[in-house]
Amino acid sequence: MKTARSAHLVALAIAIAATAACQAARDPSLIAASGHVEATDVRVGAKVPGRVAGLRFQEGDSVKAGQELAQIDTTDISLALRQAQAERAQADAELRLRVAGPRKEDIAEVEAQLGGAQADFEGAQKDLDRMQGLLDSGSGTTKSRDDARTRRDVLAARIRSLRETLAKLRAGTRAEEIDSSRARLQAMEARIAQLAQQGSDATLTAPLAGVVTEKVAEVGELLQVGSPVVVITDLKEPWLTVYVAALDLPKLRLGQQADVVTDDGQTRKGTITFIASQAEFTPKNVQTRDERVKLVYKIKVRLPNDDGLFKPGMPAEARFHAAEAR
Repeated sequence: MKTARSAHLVALAIAIAATAACQAARDPSLIAASGHVEATDVRVGAKVPGRVAGLRFQEGDSVKAGQELAQIDTTDISLALRQAQAERAQADAELRLRVAGPRKEDIAEVEAQLGGAQADFEGAQKDLDRMQGLLDSGSGTTKSRDDARTRRDVLAARIRSLRETLAKLRAGTRAEEIDSSRARLQAMEARIAQLAQQGSDATLTAPLAGVVTEKVAEVGELLQVGSPVVVITDLKEPWLTVYVAALDLPKLRLGQQADVVTDDGQTRKGTITFIASQAEFTPKNVQTRDERVKLVYKIKVRLPNDDGLFKPGMPAEARFHAAEAR
């Protein structure tokens, strides 16, 4: 028992001595701060409304920029596009007719109709005069006279209409009518382009290379414009967020390097890219009251991540060597 106790005391003494030696040897210019790795999350949403027809990813998949992620059903868009194309063809035909102007055959046809109407009008006027004479002599009826007058008036109205039509044909198409038809055609072409773009937008692609960290929508789900489908995290340029005390802030500079150490002991070189200009309270994960009331400053350290070592949420420690005073 005495031997075991003596050995324990010797080991404790050695540990205390080692700790004292380490503290004595510690570099006073070293600033250490712990934090968690963060990265840019991009929520990819639907650009067009519709039902999810298919998903091309699973959580954890690595995706490339431009890679297809999901497909929205395009049945409604296709039907609207076919209708717009038909209306565009109609508008194009109307414009070509207006630009070409009236044909000689059309003018001749209206002239012939006008001549026939004038002949019928002369006959109707004679009938009216005859019926009026019979009525005046007591041999006719008022109804016969009125019927003859109505027929004459109808023919007079038809003659006026044909004369107006003939005048328009002889004058040709007005510039305003051509502009109106051209504007309608352009509107239909714009509508077709819009629907074609919607059809293209129904295929969701990755806006950047990264890792799928969350699948938000499922196949068959009905989405509105902007509804999220997937979250992609950019792991190429993560950063470590740490907090340093106000006394250490003057010792740090933008662009200054830091040694970033993970919990399993791997070390990488990082670079300070952000130093907060305003203080804030120590983060809530510091449990003691004495620590929580201290003011600290946020620091961001950009991390190299070609090998994919750093993941969002990973704890790590940043070690800075104090910069020279300005």
